Amino acid sequence: MQDALLALTKYWTDRGCMVVQPFNTEVGAGTLNPATILRVLGPEPWRVAYVEPSVRPDDSRYGENPNRLQTHTQFQVVLKPDPGNPQELFLASLEVLGIDIHAHDVRFVEDNWANPATGSWGLGWEVWLDGLEITQFTYFQQAGGMTLDPVSVEITYGIERIMMALQGVSHFKDIAYAPGISYGEAFGQAEYEMSRYYLDDADVESQKRLFEEYAAEARRMLDARLPVPAHINVLRCSHTFNVLDSRGAVSTTERAKAFGRMRTLAREVAQLWAERRTELEYPLGQSELPAAAPEPTEFPKVTGTRQLLFEIGTEEMPPSEVAKTAESVRKALTEKLAATRLGHGKVSTYATPRRVVAFVTEVQAMEPDAERIARGPKKAAAFDADGNITKAAAGFARGQGVDPSELHDLDVDGVTYVAVTKPDPGRGAAEVLSGVLSEIVSGLRSDKNMRWNDAKLSFTRPVRWLVALLGDQIVPVAASTLSAGRTTRVHRTAAQPTVEIAAAEGYLDLLRIHGIEADPARRREQIVAAAQELAASVGGSVDVEGESALIDQIVNLVEEPTAILGGFEPGYLDLPAEILTTVMRKHQRYLPVRAADGTLLPHFVAVANGSVDPDVVRAGNEGVLRARYEDASFFWRADLQTTPEAMKGGLDKLAFEQKLGSMAQRAGRIGQIALSLAGTVELAGDDLTTLRRAAELAKFDLGSQMVVELTSLAGTMAREYARRSGETEAVAQALYDMELPRSAGDPVPATTPGALLALADRFDLLAGLFAIGAKPTGSSDPFALRRAAAGVVAILREHPELRAITLPVGLAAAAEQIGAQGIEVPAESLAEVAEFSVRRYEQQLIDRGEDHDQVAAVLPLAEAPATADETLAELRRQVETEGFAELVAVLQRVRRIVPPETEPSYDAGKLTEPAEVVLHEAVQKVTPAPTTLAEFVPAATVLVEPITTFFEEILVMAEDPQVKAARLGLLATIRDLAAPVLDWQALGTSLN
Repeated sequence: MQDALLALTKYWTDRGCMVVQPFNTEVGAGTLNPATILRVLGPEPWRVAYVEPSVRPDDSRYGENPNRLQTHTQFQVVLKPDPGNPQELFLASLEVLGIDIHAHDVRFVEDNWANPATGSWGLGWEVWLDGLEITQFTYFQQAGGMTLDPVSVEITYGIERIMMALQGVSHFKDIAYAPGISYGEAFGQAEYEMSRYYLDDADVESQKRLFEEYAAEARRMLDARLPVPAHINVLRCSHTFNVLDSRGAVSTTERAKAFGRMRTLAREVAQLWAERRTELEYPLGQSELPAAAPEPTEFPKVTGTRQLLFEIGTEEMPPSEVAKTAESVRKALTEKLAATRLGHGKVSTYATPRRVVAFVTEVQAMEPDAERIARGPKKAAAFDADGNITKAAAGFARGQGVDPSELHDLDVDGVTYVAVTKPDPGRGAAEVLSGVLSEIVSGLRSDKNMRWNDAKLSFTRPVRWLVALLGDQIVPVAASTLSAGRTTRVHRTAAQPTVEIAAAEGYLDLLRIHGIEADPARRREQIVAAAQELAASVGGSVDVEGESALIDQIVNLVEEPTAILGGFEPGYLDLPAEILTTVMRKHQRYLPVRAADGTLLPHFVAVANGSVDPDVVRAGNEGVLRARYEDASFFWRADLQTTPEAMKGGLDKLAFEQKLGSMAQRAGRIGQIALSLAGTVELAGDDLTTLRRAAELAKFDLGSQMVVELTSLAGTMAREYARRSGETEAVAQALYDMELPRSAGDPVPATTPGALLALADRFDLLAGLFAIGAKPTGSSDPFALRRAAAGVVAILREHPELRAITLPVGLAAAAEQIGAQGIEVPAESLAEVAEFSVRRYEQQLIDRGEDHDQVAAVLPLAEAPATADETLAELRRQVETEGFAELVAVLQRVRRIVPPETEPSYDAGKLTEPAEVVLHEAVQKVTPAPTTLAEFVPAATVLVEPITTFFEEILVMAEDPQVKAARLGLLATIRDLAAPVLDWQALGTSLN
């Protein structure tokens, strides 16, 4: 291992990095060493490499866990500014460690970094070596709450992990650290003793005093304008807090306060450091970024029609952005071309993690010539009373470069202006496309955007190259520092990583020759076919439909899918299947292999990127999965040693939200809300007994080691642990059900107690967070409130027996419990949540393909989604029924005529005309009107002819005010009889 550290040090110093020493105060990561967290601030260039022992008390495992240490070794590299090729530099560094990057599957997989305590964040990847995370690779965007300019690249190697993979050992203790000395022999004692200290023996009161002293000293150093000693004391605060946390001595309130103090101190340190460097006039100088590409001035001429190829080359995009970016480029290209006169054929796009490709067929050589009309002043201002041209008109003519005699009249919406018509020669295709394509690159955006060494571009990951070809001609495109050419990039490990493209028409086949499939549909087909073939070889199959979302993700993680069959010890099948598949899917993106009956087989399919050595990659992935399953087994065994009640007690230490308290308080509220809702639906018998017990245990599994590590198993582990602790199957199922649905399309709770708990969970979340102002904004929804609201709607739709629980009823029950904690829940915020949830219901129906007008018609009923569903189903039937359109038409006419404020009452004695008397009598037959559509329509049919006759023969707005009031009151009565059934106006004229 020491040779690896020396090799990395030499590699990076040969590339201009200076070496600094590990910091002499405990840090949780090399990032917090001043050589990173302070030096990334400001404009000074900085290249540094260093070893950093990183101390994380919460990872203490007494040296028993093969992969977790309280002190692990990081090798930290900071490149400021971004050199433009940091990934290539990193890959070459792996080779000096002895890693054959041609045999191994080295992948850049999205992993964004944030440290809220210091106000720092960045976007980037975790780097996988045959499925093992070995490095964190980040483009720093902010530090200390300050936006970084220029952006720094941070590369953090996990040395122990790399060495375990290289040396083929399964426990950190077995790493060969130096000749004849193992890691365990050198550091095993310290690992055990420091674990003992952090988990068992650190004196809590002493640590609390130290925290206060370090915080006070940091403040004193800030006041003295000494950022470095201030930073040291902030680090000491952080480490002391981590020790207290590992001892279980930090409450929710204390956690929030401590984080708030450290965040404030860290940001002030960063600001003061930046100020001091400014005062010192930047001793290291200022970074220089690449110059802007020259704007094109000459454009090639083409003849006939040719195909356009436009390739935007990036570093690895997040899988979720690949397809979205392709679609946004297609849409933008279509719209921008439509704004020109350039003739063309079909616009299509493809995408991989490293490129977005657009094709436009049959692009014409030129725009057609046209005329352009420039509008000048109004004619009245262009000529005086004698018909002489005015200064305004003369100036307009001069500005257009024409003689005033060429001005002519132009009528615009009945107003006459003077204008001039000028020829507008068509531009060549290359000139038109140059501007259009440049705008597309500059306009690229994603859900999370970042900057790199290009001052004017911002996107999900750096854009590194452009290709623009019209047939065999280069279209000159300049986008900030980038210029388009005909050179594309293939696999970084290829013998020739860059390739010249002769012509647009042969591009896709050229990529395939070099092992890249640009078409995601074809990549998906290849992955599914290969995975099924491999699974069949061991008597299994892959559930393609069930794993569809994972397959979609894999498609957008690779450019050339290479499926590899792996296996694991059958003994791990003793763990619950959900644990095994969660590890495979979430952490490793492996496809589980199942037997014909759906049970798991001890095999998986991994999909590597590009040409690799299958045996090497298989062994690596199997080793990673073995370590993951060992961790899971450790957590499983540890959790089985405790009880659900004990786990529930640990929720006091889990923060939910500062104002809304701990997870224990939230779990308590959920239980009470569920019991309140049970009263609403008059739950009784065994279901009520089940609910009461499940409410006592609600969310207990959040205190388990397994769910802390694998949060997506919440609910699943509650069911497993409840079963094993002797709870009834009904209670176990209710605890599982309360987490459903997890996402759109998921099953809803199967049991009524589970449904009530699930509703209570989501009503608490929605009412509480809206009350404190933490509602979703734009694409930001950190508490997944859209998903929570959609879950409420889905549950109420599928459980019509709970129809008494309307949205206002459920939210009011939640508000009562939240209010009991002293938190005000304004009525306006509850109304806002109800409307927010109704919109989720509306979206579910639209996504299902329902008629928009019919959906709008039932929305007033959507506070009871099951009722709205039944009404919608009946409405679909009624629109096919004879006479329904006539009923809708007369009810709409009534509503249009009656002012909204008109009361539904009238003096029948004032109605003397035959038509109005007949209508009055018909209304009496309908009153009281049924409130369901199925019952209302046959009952209200008697109104159609009398209403029609009434409007034909009666003047509603009579001169006699009493008669007028009676007639309006009669119509308002009809309006209000129909109002609870449907929004009749929303049906528009679609039925006529």
